[in-house]
Amino acid sequence: MRVALGSLPAEHGQENEDFAAVAPGAAVLLDGAGVAGAETGCTHGIAWFSSTLGGLLLRSLTARPARPLAECLAESIRLVRSLHEGSCDLSHRASPTSTVVAVRADAGVLEYLVLGDSTLLLADTEDKPAAFTDRRLDDVGKRLRGPVDDLPTGSPEHAAALAEYRDALTGLRNRPGGFWIAGPDPRAAEHALTGAVPLESLASVTLLSDGATRLVDRFELSDWEKTLTVLGSSGPDELIRRVRDAEDGDPDGRRWPRGKAHDDATVLHWSLLP
Repeated sequence: MRVALGSLPAEHGQENEDFAAVAPGAAVLLDGAGVAGAETGCTHGIAWFSSTLGGLLLRSLTARPARPLAECLAESIRLVRSLHEGSCDLSHRASPTSTVVAVRADAGVLEYLVLGDSTLLLADTEDKPAAFTDRRLDDVGKRLRGPVDDLPTGSPEHAAALAEYRDALTGLRNRPGGFWIAGPDPRAAEHALTGAVPLESLASVTLLSDGATRLVDRFELSDWEKTLTVLGSSGPDELIRRVRDAEDGDPDGRRWPRGKAHDDATVLHWSLLP
């Protein structure tokens, strides 16, 4: 395996709520979600949740290669729940959650799972990309975030509108007609997007948090083919640097309305070719 990993928190000195890890034949990436500065009912925090769930999921993927990925995720969620249900209020509506991207290579096949708005990017042997993202959160968000996008990012008015938006979004979490994400309930794993492709058809596998896909899906300054070129020539750090440059050029969100001026950004790029 040849794997390159890059990750950067939204702000210098701030805790990174993304988590990525790799083991022989498997990789995971999680993007912790919550309401910054708001009560969650959990004494551990969002970064703890994403890293603990990610570590347990990677263990399950490798220790039980015959178990479907969704079952591995459900088991891992149950284990995380058991670790803090005695000290934390897991019925709190803002309890920490996380997106999940997981892949496992075995018997000539790459299995994958995507839950939430992080992205799996597969490149075939001709470097043609195929991106897999769970868009249910985006679809719900588009219906709710109009007032947020009309205000300058970082302004008091934006902060107030963002709090209302996040509160409404939380009410639709892990519900029919809403969106699904890893949290206290292992049943969310049943709603993950899953699939499998022949390993021999792939040149690379890339896992990206939504903070790292902004150049493509929010700023529209690049596409997936160009993203693969950057990753192949310069690696994840260069891709994240370009995201930061774009964010720094629009600190108020006037050109690209968004909830946060900067976001945690993580990329795990796994090259399969010799």
